Parts: sequence; C-alpha cells; structure tokens
Amino acid sequence: MALNERIPTDVDRIAEQWVDTAVELNPTLGTYIGRAESDSRFGDYSPEGLERSAEAVRRTIAALDAATPVDEVDIVTVADLRSELVLDLESHEAGLPLRNLNVIASPAQELRDVFDLMSTEGPDDWATISTRLAALPAALDGYIETLRLGIERGVVPAKRQVREVAAQARKHERSDGFFGEFVGGAPESLPDALRRDLDARAQGAGAAYGRLAEFLEQELLPSAGERDAVGREHYALQSRRFLGAVIDLDETYEWGIEELARMVAEQEAIAKEILRGAPSAGSGNVVAEAIAFLDGDPSRKLHGTDALQRWMQETSDRAVAELGATQFDIPAEIRTLECLIAPTQEGGIYYTGPTDDFSRPGRMWWSVPEGVTEFDTWRELTTVYHEGMPGHHLQIGQAVVNRGKLNTWRRQLAGTSGHAEGWALYAERLMQELGYLDDPADRLGMLDGQRMRAARVVLDIGVHLGKQRPDGEGAWTGEYAYEFLRGNVNMNDGFVRFEVNRYLGWPGQAPSYKVGQRIWEQLRDEFRRREGDAFDIREFHRRALDLGGVGLDTLRSALLG
Repeated sequence: MALNERIPTDVDRIAEQWVDTAVELNPTLGTYIGRAESDSRFGDYSPEGLERSAEAVRRTIAALDAATPVDEVDIVTVADLRSELVLDLESHEAGLPLRNLNVIASPAQELRDVFDLMSTEGPDDWATISTRLAALPAALDGYIETLRLGIERGVVPAKRQVREVAAQARKHERSDGFFGEFVGGAPESLPDALRRDLDARAQGAGAAYGRLAEFLEQELLPSAGERDAVGREHYALQSRRFLGAVIDLDETYEWGIEELARMVAEQEAIAKEILRGAPSAGSGNVVAEAIAFLDGDPSRKLHGTDALQRWMQETSDRAVAELGATQFDIPAEIRTLECLIAPTQEGGIYYTGPTDDFSRPGRMWWSVPEGVTEFDTWRELTTVYHEGMPGHHLQIGQAVVNRGKLNTWRRQLAGTSGHAEGWALYAERLMQELGYLDDPADRLGMLDGQRMRAARVVLDIGVHLGKQRPDGEGAWTGEYAYEFLRGNVNMNDGFVRFEVNRYLGWPGQAPSYKVGQRIWEQLRDEFRRREGDAFDIREFHRRALDLGGVGLDTLRSALLG
C-alpha cells in the first residue's frame, strides 16, 4: 500500500455502496463518471422509480447514522454525504421531482445529453448506443407519468418552461434532429443489421420526444403555473442544493445589489483607463466604448482555431509552471492540462477531469460556433484561468490525485456548484491579485464575467422571492428579468433570453457561482485571521483542495472547526 493511502473504513464502504446504488438507479450518472457497465440503460423516471430512489436514500442515511467515523476523512464524508441525502429526501417529500422540468437540466435534457458522453469508437460502442436508444421511449414515458402525477397534485412547473421544453422536444422529434444526425454519423463499416437497428431506434427515440412534446402542449401547459417565481420554501431547498450551505437569502440579495454596483464602478474606472487618449464615440456608455475599442485592436485578436488552441495551451502551461513555484503544491500528475477545440459547435467553454488512472488527462474544451474565426484574448484570458489552472483543473485534478485517501463518492460525486464554480471565480480574482491581469483590458474581460454573475444573484433571488426591484419600481417579474440582465451583460438578445429562461426554471443555480466565491473568500480571510503571522496561502489552498468536492458548510467546518 502506498504511503498516502489509508485502509478503507466502514464509512468508506457505505459511500462506495452509495455510488453503486446511485449508478444502478441512475445509469446516466454512471456514464458521466465513466461506469461503462451502465451505458446501455436508463433509470426509472416514473413515480415508482422515484420512490425506490427515496427508499435507497433512507437506507443509506440509516447506515451512516449507525457507523462510527475513525478519522477526519470519515467525519467529512459522513457530514457531507448525509447532508446531501437528507436534502434529497426533503426535496422528494416536497414534491420537487413532480415539477422537474426546465430548459437546461431536467430529465427532458438529461435523456438526450447522455449520448454526447458515450464512446463511438467501434461496433461494440454503437451496439451499446443502440440498446440505450431502444430504452429511451420507456424512460420518457416514466417521466411523463411523474409530470402527470404532478398535475393531479397541483405541483407543476411554470408555463414558460413548458413551452420552451416542448419546443426543444419538437426539434428532437424531427427526422433531421439530434437522433437522426447522431446515428447518421456512425461508421459505414458497421454491420448492416446494427445500422438498421440504429436507424429504427433513432426514429423511435425521436417519436418518443414527439409524444413528450404532445403531452407538454396538450396536458401540462393548460395546468402549468402562470408565475415564474417558485417561492421562498422551494427556493431555499434549491439554494442549499447548489451551495451545500444555508445562507440568509434576504441579506444575500442586498449584498448582491451592492456587489453589482461595485462591479459596475470597477468596470467603468478601468474602461476610462483603457480609453485615455482614445477618441470618444460619444455614446455615453464608457464600458461599451472601451469594449468597441478593444474589439478593434488587432494585437488582441487570434485568427483561426489553431491559433486559439496554441494560445490556450501556452497560457495554461505558463500558469502551471509559475503558480506551482509560488502559490500551490501542484502534483506531477496534474501538471498536464490539454487545451482542445471541441468537436461540437455550441459555443461553450468547459473542463473535463482526468480519469482515475490519469490515462486521460484533464482537458479544457472550447466549443467554437460555426463561422466564428476570430477570438479576442482580452475577453478570454480569465476563462483559461477559470477552467484550467488554478481553477477547475487544479480543484478537480487534486481530488483525483487523492484517490488513496478519498473514496469514490468523495472524488467523483461529492461537491456542489457553489464549491466548484465559487472556487473558479475565486481563482480568477486570485490571478488578478497575483498580477496576471495587470493589463486593464484583461481586467475588463474578467469583470465582464464577474458583473454578469453578480447580476444573476440579484435577478435570481429577486424574481423567485418576489423582492422589490433595485430601481424601486415594484416587484420582480420574468419580463423585468430580461431587461435587467440585458443591461448588465455584453451579449446578444438570444443569449440573454436563454439565460433568463434558465434562471427562471433552475432556481438557485445561477447565484451559486458568485455566492460560492464570496464564501471561499470569507473562509480564506477567516483562516488568515486565525493563523496570524503563521498564515501560508499555499497551506490554505492545500488543505482546502485536499478535501475534494464538498458542500460549502462542510468546507467551513473542516477548515475552521
């Protein structure tokens, strides 16, 4: 046994068993974490399936309560896993699964999105895909049963979400929609029988999405809620889900307003610095003028995806080398980060972690939309730090390095959006503090994202809790949310509309980034205060990241006691 390994405990075995159970109940989760044995199936999305899942949660809570932690690792595992499972039960008993429909992260998307993660390298992979395609109609039928039960009990999503998801489902229904395109890309060398099965099952999957759309349009929409707001009780549950922490929602709303004002003031000051000596466009919007000025600067542009990939890799490599010498103890296993252009063209930038054995390293992906050939480095420098080093790659990669100490649940399933995205925003600000964003243009790019995340805190809490608008003109509404976000982001209207629809249907998720950053910074500052002259930033980072993914309340108790 390696020196950094520990003998698995009863608590570890309970956590490992929970991972097995979770994968059995939800095979799409298994695909996400690389459990290939689950790739041919879907879970049971019916009310009966939900009840089986709830019963499994109850059994696991009972097992944790009966176990005796033997060390600090166990104490963290019990606290974090139990907290998550208790929240699962509270959400189940509140009926949240009966209204689980939104534009980005509900079963309507999960059942399609899982195919993006499946291997397509050979005939065996395509045979597995074919089997899962055959299982998709039953999974959607179970989901419809659950939503239908929600109608009976008066637990329904908002009309806006129903309309949007019905439109998504109609796209999947088409013969030239996702499923037809997906199997159409299978190798011509596949056996004829397999190709026929793929074609037929893709048609069946599309037809199943058509039935979902019909149910949404004909049955759910007439019964769905008129208001976008979910209310305080529902919102508090979802906020805990995404943060792993209990926060004062009213105080956080007021803080969000103050933080947004601070971001705007900081942006405007930097914009004036950028424009010093430049001719004014006379628009009166100094930030917009600075953005236009930078967008016209050829020295800040990259041409083509090859140049973008090289710049990403060079930026990442430099950050790894320099930060490893000053701020972080970076293990050798994660000093490699591959920066790649994604095979899709959806516009996202994202990170995928390394495999447990590091045979596949951590990777940062840029999904470049079709037709986009120019890229502005001032906008995206902070994104490389957010997704790569010292952001998600250091955080997630460190958990994998600690496989000798952390069980599978701690490495692969634990943690929250507030922990992960909060750390990545913390990493952006840290890079500013360390001098990596001294160029005012690069700082403006960082603040562009930070301003949007502050705006999301105000919007999300405001609309769902029915708070008074910051302008004093009455209570929040969904329509005002569009106007508010449009005034705080440098994005087109299509992006703004999708983002607001996402916030309205996925309460508590969007604020978790900025609120998570706030909690990370509070913990660091309190840790520094307690340590006094002995404070070492490397030690703080090491202790925090060695825990792996955890809820933010667990992080606080583990670091500060």
